[in-house]
Amino acid sequence: MIKTKTSLFLEIENVISNLNFESISVERIAILQPLIDFIQTKVNNQQEVRLNLICTHNSRRSHLSQVWAQTAAAHYDIKNVFSYSGGTEATAMFPMAVKTLAKQGFQIKTIAEGNNPIYAIKYSQNEHPVVGFSKTFDDAFNPQSDFAAIMTCSSADKGCPFIAGAEKRFPITFEDPKAFDNTPQQAQKYEERSVQIATEIFYVFSQIKK
Repeated sequence: MIKTKTSLFLEIENVISNLNFESISVERIAILQPLIDFIQTKVNNQQEVRLNLICTHNSRRSHLSQVWAQTAAAHYDIKNVFSYSGGTEATAMFPMAVKTLAKQGFQIKTIAEGNNPIYAIKYSQNEHPVVGFSKTFDDAFNPQSDFAAIMTCSSADKGCPFIAGAEKRFPITFEDPKAFDNTPQQAQKYEERSVQIATEIFYVFSQIKK
């Protein structure tokens, strides 16, 4: 039986259809290329691709990146991709990041309440959800070796020059939408950042040859 390509939720497909790779600068493409090469090598060698998206608090950009990376792998039918996220410290997944993903079509269920809620984030009817909660990058939930450490914020990039267990380290940083918290532009700016992250991550996976 031939397995069909993963079917994503329609609202997510609509977001994807509006991503514009031409909006990515030449400079950013050069920054993304080493990650493309890493994933391509893993695919060529039929190895698992483990991506740990890392930011300071594991609350906004790292979660958005993790979710979009898993979704992009499904969209382009790249097998054996496992996306994780972590921080230099654990806080909580920021509510506006959760709301932004929900608005973009992800189906999100809170599976544990408290100071650091745990969310099941689904991009497809039949695929395993991304588990979203704040944790340090070396938490036992995350891979301990043979992973790509992708630094999604400049403070974590500067503060953690060495990530134990990482096969390679990639500084692919994004501006923090936190700057717009408690302003009228908050929702819009979170959505813009999520779309930027999605655009760049989907570009990465679009370059992978199976």
